[in-house]
Amino acid sequence: MSEKDQWLEVSEVLSIFPTCVWKNQLKPEFHQELNSKILQLINQINPDLAKIPMGGSWQSGQDLYNREQLVDLVSCINSTAQTVLQFLKVGSDAIEITACWATVNASGAAHAMHCHPNNFLSGVYYVQTHPGADSVNFHDPRTQTSIIRPPVTELTSRNTDQVVLTVSDGMLLIFPSYLAHSVAPNESNKLRISISFNLMFSNYAERLSRPLWGSTADTLPAE
Repeated sequence: MSEKDQWLEVSEVLSIFPTCVWKNQLKPEFHQELNSKILQLINQINPDLAKIPMGGSWQSGQDLYNREQLVDLVSCINSTAQTVLQFLKVGSDAIEITACWATVNASGAAHAMHCHPNNFLSGVYYVQTHPGADSVNFHDPRTQTSIIRPPVTELTSRNTDQVVLTVSDGMLLIFPSYLAHSVAPNESNKLRISISFNLMFSNYAERLSRPLWGSTADTLPAE
């Protein structure tokens, strides 16, 4: 009998205040057709994507959720959002997309760490990824953990301040809007294309959750 066995009756590890990321991989036959429609729309909005300089990026306006080409994606987002609310035991299921925009990163382009204020959930759908341009970084939202950083024998999601998630075409992620995230430089020689979005409870949407930034992109008239 060990020394611990002499005094220990029950031992358990409690996971409290977790931060979850919900990951859905769409079926190939579904996302291939969807991505084709999205690419056609993006090229209509900006026919000069090929002219984005190395290290540069382009974003569309934030109204893509109103476009016919994104009807199926919006349906997937709304369905997943309901699953998230049920998982979290949220009493209200009236939630809506408040912004949805495309991001195109040329070779060398990155996206600095940020979060999405005045929303409850945020997410991203991956249209076009490549080796070297197929990851997203999530950063520990518990700022106090940086005060002491002891050496570790193995990096895990429980002891690191950053989790790098590999992504692929047709992957849909939803996460709390407070969760800071970033994108490493595009190390491929092709464009990395994604669709980002925010969701907020409907009774807050009108007052709080419109984008905090202005759009300088030209978009097609609403259909």
